[in-house]
Amino acid sequence: HLPVAMSPDQWYDINGVWSGSATVLPDGRIVMLYTGSTNASVQVQCLAFPTDPFDPLLINWTKYENNPVMYPPPGVGEKDFRDPTTAWFDGSDDTWRLVIGSKDDRHAGMVMTYKTKDFINYELVPGLLHRVPGTGMWECIDLYPVGGVTGIDMTEAVAAASNNGGGDVLHVMKESSDDNRHDYYALGRYDAAKNTWTPLDTNADVGIGLRYDWGKFYASKTFYDPAKKRRVLWGWIGETDSERADVAKGWASLQSIPRTVVLDTKTGSNILQWPVEEVETLRTNSTNLGSVTVDHGSVVPLSLHRATQLDGGLRTHFCHDETRSSHANDIVKRVVGNIVPVLDGEEFSVRVLVDHSIVESFAMGGRLTATSRVYPTEAIYANAGVYLFNNATSARVNVTRLVVHEMDSSYNQAYMASL
Repeated sequence: HLPVAMSPDQWYDINGVWSGSATVLPDGRIVMLYTGSTNASVQVQCLAFPTDPFDPLLINWTKYENNPVMYPPPGVGEKDFRDPTTAWFDGSDDTWRLVIGSKDDRHAGMVMTYKTKDFINYELVPGLLHRVPGTGMWECIDLYPVGGVTGIDMTEAVAAASNNGGGDVLHVMKESSDDNRHDYYALGRYDAAKNTWTPLDTNADVGIGLRYDWGKFYASKTFYDPAKKRRVLWGWIGETDSERADVAKGWASLQSIPRTVVLDTKTGSNILQWPVEEVETLRTNSTNLGSVTVDHGSVVPLSLHRATQLDGGLRTHFCHDETRSSHANDIVKRVVGNIVPVLDGEEFSVRVLVDHSIVESFAMGGRLTATSRVYPTEAIYANAGVYLFNNATSARVNVTRLVVHEMDSSYNQAYMASL
């Protein structure tokens, strides 16, 4: 991995350099806002710049000499003010806007909007962008527009809305719930002039409805990729084994495979997440197993060269069951997943990515995703295998298409070449 970008070494972040977001300005300059936890454990927002703006990897960062630039506003707890988003430009008053998550004294999750002209001086926009009772502290807020084919830049969406009303543009609002450590999202409409975001379905509002991922997935962040006109999502995948095991292996936690995010135009009520196309460049040996029939109560082994890193797709039902994932007794084992819509004329389809200690599944083109950490004690390297099983008592499962790709390792070639 790259060197640590910033360490907690100032009074305003000595207790933690926490989540933040970078913004690329029209002239190419980059600014980053992040949350610092002060020597009194007050959450404040701080500013940093790339030490070398021409470094393509932006390895080193310099903190602004007059940090912090934002303090908790009146009525917000000193420990309930964190994780600023990437800023977008609003031409109505020529300011940059961003949002920050919090909660109120009634345990309602809420989002505040700030605006700035220079990223040094900030003004709290009157009113709350959104609030949902009973959902607790909202961390790592995200707000972005979605379309059905490509990603949409937030600044461009706001400009288009001011020109034509923008009534057809949907915006995702996402929060990471500090209460239960899940990432929730909802589709709605953003009105910049009124500083409001309104969900399409109040019964599936932020914090009580849809989730990005029904397994282990938290504190995620999206960014807009202007080169490929796509929105990319990354999530933090924590450990589910013991702290003792983490110390023994010398590391803990990882990032998910980056995913593209688009609107599901068939349902109009959810997003689709899918591994970025670059993942396919890691494919090595590919095995097309054609169609497979799995009788009730049977197990079918798949003949592969190796099974530590795999990318596969099949068209049948599948089970994401962690309870039999390991003989280790110091890990959390659950059954994760949820109902996924299958529309008329569609066949149920699944894509599964398998690495040494993580499984990421994408059902129905990404309508539902589930991520699990797994810690095998015996099924390692040459001893690992892949199987199809059918636990039904009478039904037969017909897999109409099954392709498995073995995967190469991924590493940062640009950084390794610079060493």
